Amino acid sequence: MTVETRVSDPRGAAKTSSRQEGPGGIWDSVKKTVVVIGSGILFLAAFSNSLTWHLQRFWGASGDFWQNLWTKLFVMFEGHDATLFYLGTMLLPTLAFWGSNGLLLLVDTTGKPSFIARYRIQVDKNSPVDPAKLSHAVRNVIFNQVFISMPMVVAVYYLMSLRGNPCGPELPTFHWALMELAMFSILEEIMFYYSHRLFHSPSLYKHFHKQHHEWTAPIGIVSIYAHPLEHVISNMLPVVLGPVILGSHLSTTSMWYCLAFISTTISHCGYHLPFLPSPEFHDFHHLKFNQCFGVFGVLDRLHGTDTKFRQTKQYERHTLLTSLTPLNESVPDTPKKGQ
Repeated sequence: MTVETRVSDPRGAAKTSSRQEGPGGIWDSVKKTVVVIGSGILFLAAFSNSLTWHLQRFWGASGDFWQNLWTKLFVMFEGHDATLFYLGTMLLPTLAFWGSNGLLLLVDTTGKPSFIARYRIQVDKNSPVDPAKLSHAVRNVIFNQVFISMPMVVAVYYLMSLRGNPCGPELPTFHWALMELAMFSILEEIMFYYSHRLFHSPSLYKHFHKQHHEWTAPIGIVSIYAHPLEHVISNMLPVVLGPVILGSHLSTTSMWYCLAFISTTISHCGYHLPFLPSPEFHDFHHLKFNQCFGVFGVLDRLHGTDTKFRQTKQYERHTLLTSLTPLNESVPDTPKKGQ
C-alpha cells in the first residue's frame, strides 16, 4: 500500500517520507526489518537442503581434499595457532585487497587497458586519477590497515580463543559454513547501515565521515580511506563481529574477510564491469551523499533512503552486466533540455 501511495499521490509520498524521518518512522522501519530478516532466516533454514543440494555434491566430492590440505597446515603450525590465525586473517585478506586494487589502479592511473575504461560509471571523472590525491589516500589506507585493522584482528583472536580453538583440526561442514556466511552478511548489513547513517549526521560527518566523501567519484582503494574512528566502527566492526559471535573456524573467517575486502573494493571501484556485482548503488551514494547507506540495499528500501536512487538511470543500470556493452551505452543518460 505504501508503494502505491507514493506513486499515485505525490503529496502522500511527501507525507510518508516525512514520517519515515521522524522517530516513529524509524522505529516502524526497524520492526519491518526484523520481520523481513527473520522471515529470510526461517526460509533459509526450511529450504537449505534443496537450495544447497548441487553445491553440497561438489563439497562432498572435494571435501577430503580441503580437509587433507587443512590437516597439513594444522600439523605444520601445531603449537603456533596464533601465527596460523594471523596468516589467514591478515595476510590472505591483505593480498586479496591489494591484488584486486593493484589491477584497478593500473587502469585508474594509465587508462589502460582502454576497454576497461569504457565501463567507468562517472565517465568524466578520474581520467586519470589525481596522483597527489591518490598518494594521500594510499598512505591513509596503509595506516588504517597496519595500526587499526591488525590490532583489531589480534583482539579478535583472543576473544575467539575464549570460546575454543578457532584453528581446530576439523573444518566446518558445508551447510554450517554457508549458514555462517549468510549470518555474517545479515549482521554486516545491519551494522554498516546504521553506523554509516550515523556518521552522516551533521556533527559526525563534519569531523569524521567527510574525509571518505572527498572522493565523489570513488576508486577501489578508497573503500577503506577513512578517519580511524570510522574505520573501527563502520568498516571493521560490521565485518569482524560475526565470526566472534559465532565462534567461527579460521577457514570461514578468512574466507569472509577476503570476500568483504573484494566486495567493498567492487562497490567503490568506479567501473561497472561484466559479470561482477553492480557498484552503481554505492557509487550513487558517493555522488549524492544522502542516499544508499547500506550494503545490499535491504535497509535502504525499508527506511526509504533509496527513493531518489530508484528514480534515476543509475538504478536502471544497477544490475548484473551479462554482455560486453557498457551499461552507460545501452542505458544512456536522459538528454538534457536543449541538447
